[in-house]
Amino acid sequence: MNRTLPFFFYRELTSCFPREAHVMKHLFFQYSFRAVVYLAILVSLTALASSAQTTSIAPPPTAIEPKQETIHGVVVSDPYQWLEDSSSTRTRAWIEAQQNYTASLLGRRPEIANVRKDVFDLVNLEQAERVLFRNGRYYILKKAAGQEIASLYVRNGESGKDDLLIDPSGWSPDHSDTIELLDASRDGKLIAYSVRHGGRDQTSIHFYDADRRRDLPDVLPEARYIEWAMPLSPDGQRAFYVKIEDAGPRLYEHRLGTQPARDPLLFGSDMGPQMILLSSLSEDGATLLIHALQGASDVSDVYLKDLRTNSPVKPIVKGIAATFLAVAEGNRLYIQTNWQAPQGRIMVTDLQHPEVDHWRTVIPEGPGTLGSFHAVGGKLLLNYSRNAQSELRLFDVDGKPLGPIALPGPGSVTVIDGQWSLPIVCFSYSSFQVPTTFYSYSLDSAKNFAISGPKIPPGLEDVVTEQVWYSSKDGTRVPMFIAHKKSLAKDGNARVLLYGYGGFNWGQLPTFSAEEAAWLERGGVYAVANIRGGNEFGEAWHKAGSLANKQNVFDDFIAAAQWLCANGYTKPNHLAIQGLSNGGLLVTAVITQRPDLFAAAIGRYPLIDMVRYERFSIARWWVPEYGSVSDVEQFKILYSYSPYHHVQKGTKYPAVLLITGDGDTRVDPSHARKMTAMLQNATASQRPVLLLYDNKSGHSGKLSTGAEVEQTAAELAFLLWQLGATQ
Repeated sequence: MNRTLPFFFYRELTSCFPREAHVMKHLFFQYSFRAVVYLAILVSLTALASSAQTTSIAPPPTAIEPKQETIHGVVVSDPYQWLEDSSSTRTRAWIEAQQNYTASLLGRRPEIANVRKDVFDLVNLEQAERVLFRNGRYYILKKAAGQEIASLYVRNGESGKDDLLIDPSGWSPDHSDTIELLDASRDGKLIAYSVRHGGRDQTSIHFYDADRRRDLPDVLPEARYIEWAMPLSPDGQRAFYVKIEDAGPRLYEHRLGTQPARDPLLFGSDMGPQMILLSSLSEDGATLLIHALQGASDVSDVYLKDLRTNSPVKPIVKGIAATFLAVAEGNRLYIQTNWQAPQGRIMVTDLQHPEVDHWRTVIPEGPGTLGSFHAVGGKLLLNYSRNAQSELRLFDVDGKPLGPIALPGPGSVTVIDGQWSLPIVCFSYSSFQVPTTFYSYSLDSAKNFAISGPKIPPGLEDVVTEQVWYSSKDGTRVPMFIAHKKSLAKDGNARVLLYGYGGFNWGQLPTFSAEEAAWLERGGVYAVANIRGGNEFGEAWHKAGSLANKQNVFDDFIAAAQWLCANGYTKPNHLAIQGLSNGGLLVTAVITQRPDLFAAAIGRYPLIDMVRYERFSIARWWVPEYGSVSDVEQFKILYSYSPYHHVQKGTKYPAVLLITGDGDTRVDPSHARKMTAMLQNATASQRPVLLLYDNKSGHSGKLSTGAEVEQTAAELAFLLWQLGATQ
């Protein structure tokens, strides 16, 4: 590669934006080479400087190849199926043409430089991702201010200094290789971490001697692991991990110092590819629990293995249509379940009699939906969602309430870690105003201590959040958060970004992102609709938005948009929608059903072709959520809303920005490629249909500072352009 290119691009950048030369200089010297080149392409590929919302620049042509398939008597057309082949020469040429087209339209937006600076200020904050407390030490995975990606630190006690343990900044020149903290042994001497290349779901797993500060030779080679459930034995000599193989998930045991290729198989030999396995280990290392999930469904079985006797794995609960999550501590088995309790309860039994017949309820259904529970410090910590806001409540082992753990305000707690024998629990907190902050809570003193995290950014101090309720098409009452500056005038002229997800039992609680923060700082309104399909109100809320009820999700989202317009917040020409993954399905579905209601739509790593989705990667896991084309009735439902199959030529569609990349090994990027081609060929609105395609990014969301700034700035510039930028 010609090493003079970066200096050429830097000169081009500063000549285009002389007032922002200091920002560009910082970007040039601090950001990765890849990010600078991408930035330069955005700036230099076009002479477009107009603030008009429409464009006369035609998108690259896409060959139409008529292809039809008859499914259950229905003829299904797929004119862009050839774009499913990611490795073909013509697909790669098409991707490059789309990259250049997107760059040519976004590169010289007049607001791009200021947006980039604003986003950088919000991304360049200390951002912790996980904190573990072991044997008096805090292991902290965080991205410090001024750093591109997160590194692993250790701190002795609350007031100790953060010492760097693992710095991944040199792993790849563009900072696309990142680290994730998986677990630490009870004595704090062994660390398990993974290495991710780009946005791929596949990782390699490594082990680190924290005392000697060196990697061990043991490495589990790159594969798809269930890495968020990979317990270590108390002595740090064994690791239990689930590897997703072509035939299905398999649970293995790795002993440190042995060859991973010889790791014994503990469970899963009869599990098919539609299954998911999770494992957990009691703190004393005696009891291994295995959870078998039927894909992303609400059905799970639980198995137990006594490691002291090495007895065979035996089922504890099997074949009941409900979720079960078990934890073994203190000679007891605690089980979180929605069995006969749609909003969740905790049951308990003696480990000597773990069968269902011996279970009894120790914490019944309470106010709010039970999201998770944790056995810490000899107590039970439950994380509830109440009206889509997190609440932490403590109970003793017999279910007696011990009171709440105070949170800074309405927001969300998503990461919790603690040990049965230690009175310290670490948890995350964030809201629309507060970046993710990790706290260390003492069960003995009932005091919180902020371990890692920034304060409220100055531009968000005058932001307020309100929660409203609106009626959906069928009369169901749905809540929605609306964040905005206190000075907002409800005259219908505000630029509004409406976000939604609506699936997989995943509730949308208030959380922080640089994008929504920059949007709010600029006077925009940010709304999150708690539509059906999530777990905001228990399993009934989830089921009301899955399988045959999926249309409720789209109706709820459309009703949210209508409510915002009817109540003086905005008008359709100032309204944009956004969603990720299943939320990308939501966004593309509603623009095919109500194209008149929105000015712009952004779909990140979207799922779109619901007729062929099962054919790719791990999509078979999602059949319990969506259904299968192989079933005639489920096919009818899928085909009735599949966005790719409901694009009508000559329709005036909103501006659309679809985001994906080769690193997305979860939702195949062909969904976004095919939908981009379909919309570009069909729309009559003159608003742009763009594909933001990165060759490395993917579903994991792991981006360096430079890459996150570029993607976020591009999204915001697109929104400001289409909704009427005034600054």
